[in-house]
Amino acid sequence: MLSIRIATRRLVAELRELLSMPPLWWSALYFFCLLTGYYVLRPVRDAMGATSEVAAVFPAGVVEWFAERGIALGEFTLQVLFTLTFLVMLVIQPAYGALVSRYARRVFLPVIYLFFIACLVGFYFIFDSGMSGRGVLFFVWVAVFNLFAVTVFWSFMSDVFDNVQAKRIYGYIGAAGTIGAVTGPSITRLLAERIGTANLLLISAALLGLCLFCIIRLRWWARQRERERGERGGQDFAMGGGVLAGIRLAFREPVMRAFAILMFFGVGVGTLLYNEQAAIAQRFYPDSDARTAFYAGIDLAINIVSLSIQLLLTRSLLNHLGVARVLLLPPLAILAGFALLTASPVPAMVALVQIVTRAGEFSIGKPARETIYTRVSPELRYKSKAMIDTVVYRGGDLSFVWLHKLLAMGGSTVVFGAGIVTALGMGYGAWRLGRTQAALPEGRNPETGTATAAAT
Repeated sequence: MLSIRIATRRLVAELRELLSMPPLWWSALYFFCLLTGYYVLRPVRDAMGATSEVAAVFPAGVVEWFAERGIALGEFTLQVLFTLTFLVMLVIQPAYGALVSRYARRVFLPVIYLFFIACLVGFYFIFDSGMSGRGVLFFVWVAVFNLFAVTVFWSFMSDVFDNVQAKRIYGYIGAAGTIGAVTGPSITRLLAERIGTANLLLISAALLGLCLFCIIRLRWWARQRERERGERGGQDFAMGGGVLAGIRLAFREPVMRAFAILMFFGVGVGTLLYNEQAAIAQRFYPDSDARTAFYAGIDLAINIVSLSIQLLLTRSLLNHLGVARVLLLPPLAILAGFALLTASPVPAMVALVQIVTRAGEFSIGKPARETIYTRVSPELRYKSKAMIDTVVYRGGDLSFVWLHKLLAMGGSTVVFGAGIVTALGMGYGAWRLGRTQAALPEGRNPETGTATAAAT
């Protein structure tokens, strides 16, 4: 009890100190609105992906075309949706690269969010009309929206805060997002049957409008940080560079290659665990209500654990252990979890490892990675980061979805055994990233404007 009181006093003192940092509160509001808006949409997306009404997901003509060739499209709904999402990511990447290269951030950041808002208004009319094939459009769009909107958010945070500030406050910003992740589904659950799915899309659009307002308010601090770094005014001038520079830089720069390795295998462990969790839950909980309760309990625990770590531990871990060591914590925990699951693939153990995996990602892994982006060039922050967070992410998702289908024929032990190998790959990526980020400049001294060496 004494330790809890001490931790609470420290938290209160920390929050009082942070009240003097307006950019933190605007950033927290921004991330809260962004994830609330996304999690309002996510249950709608998941319902479309899981529906038995194939005509609601795919256009009637496409369903008929496959049926004529003896293929029941409904049996491959998720595989088709994931594949299409990856292909769309590939197509969008050059368009995003062109936007970032040719327009200043004060232009392209609002344009991205205005585009998403316009899409939601369009989907409002599509859902209201009950158009056939709306499911595939909405599922793919939500996946694109989630990855691009979140990666743009963290890229912008790297403009607003330096490395020292990021280690102090990214946990708190993440906590605001976690609260949004709880608020969004609550809004959907409360209002879906009362106002209808189409009107929920307008609520999400309004929340994105608030994100746009936060971007405008944060622009002053982003310009201030540019002056301290000695960077050319990216808020007001185009970045330049090639449209496909994000892909080229991801392969050329050692730190970005390490990011890509960590992302690919990190997505892999999550995908293997998620898919095998579904199979185990179906086996142990044949009743759908019991299965729903099982999932709900996991989600609740993930949010509680994530929020607790974000508020109480993230700052201390980043400042006392350093980024390199913190990056290794999630893969080590996952490696231990998969080893236990190989020996005992039961629901309680799956739930425990899922909680550790996702809570560790939200509260430790993500903040540690994002602090590194405060120390790289704007082109790496906006172009290469977007490529890794979208194309590499979805490429890993797609690869391990099909790999799981193959491994599942050997049972849970085989899946989790492969998970151990994947976790080792994730650990290698974290180790590489820890080593390469140590060579980056730590930041700039606000008083002298000179670069300081990285702390190992």
